[in-house]
Amino acid sequence: MATRGRSARAAVLASSVQRSKPTPYPSKVRSAFLRRMVLVVLVLGALTLLTISFRSPTAGALHDLQGAGSSALRPFQIAATRVAQPFRDAYDYLDSLANAKTENSKLRKEIAYFRSTQLLKSEKAREYDSLVRLMHYEQGATFPNGYSAVNARVISDSAGPFAQTLTIAAGSSSGIRENAPVVSGDGLIGRVSNVFSDTAVVSLLSDPNSPVPALDLHTGVRGVVHPGPGGALIFDDVKKQYKVDAADVLVTLGTIDPRYPDLYPSGIPIGKTSAPTVTDTASFLQVQVQPFGNLGSLDSVAVLVKTSKHK
Repeated sequence: MATRGRSARAAVLASSVQRSKPTPYPSKVRSAFLRRMVLVVLVLGALTLLTISFRSPTAGALHDLQGAGSSALRPFQIAATRVAQPFRDAYDYLDSLANAKTENSKLRKEIAYFRSTQLLKSEKAREYDSLVRLMHYEQGATFPNGYSAVNARVISDSAGPFAQTLTIAAGSSSGIRENAPVVSGDGLIGRVSNVFSDTAVVSLLSDPNSPVPALDLHTGVRGVVHPGPGGALIFDDVKKQYKVDAADVLVTLGTIDPRYPDLYPSGIPIGKTSAPTVTDTASFLQVQVQPFGNLGSLDSVAVLVKTSKHK
């Protein structure tokens, strides 16, 4: 029995078992054909619905169906609109903010351009006025004989009425020498104290080291113009028995003794006097001077260069 059973089991195991064949996958050609057919059907269906919608009357079953669909979808549309509204508002705000910043930057540049253009025009106008006054002075009766003028632009601000120096854009290459008188179109402003090739330093009347011998044209009184204790110009060394009136014109005295030539030729306007004050303890009058030249705002000046001997 055991032998027969083993033989039967071996026969079963040895027998070939028929397995089912796998289902073949659709070919690529068939898949592509099906996709094209589906696409064609969808397009035809869409065109058919559009045609029916345009040709059907305004009151019909199709329109009723569309209305019902719209009514059913209306709550979802409202909800979607409300959800999207904050994002839309935020986008609009950021977009408007970016546009505003761009416009603001553009306006700032335009304002800066117009402002710089206006400043340049104003600067040129002031320089033109200064040159016109210098030309009138050079052609006037008070221009000293034996001198020529070298006009120069001021390239450093005098920084206020009590400043002591400024720099001009002309130097030894233009014939300028040290201690040459410097004038504006209104009167004397100082002397050249240092010279370089293309620039020069001018010590103004407000410099304590630049005293100017002066003459009162109205009374003939002589004195010296220099800065006083408070920085304002004074007409000094005038004995109190002499007479000086208010608004008298002071000019440079010039050379009196040929052995001691003065730095400044005679007759250059300096300024006007104020009403003098007298004290019992003082030996001299106290006379303030308002200079003709605006020492705190100069655009162009003229350096007087000696061309011949003068008195």
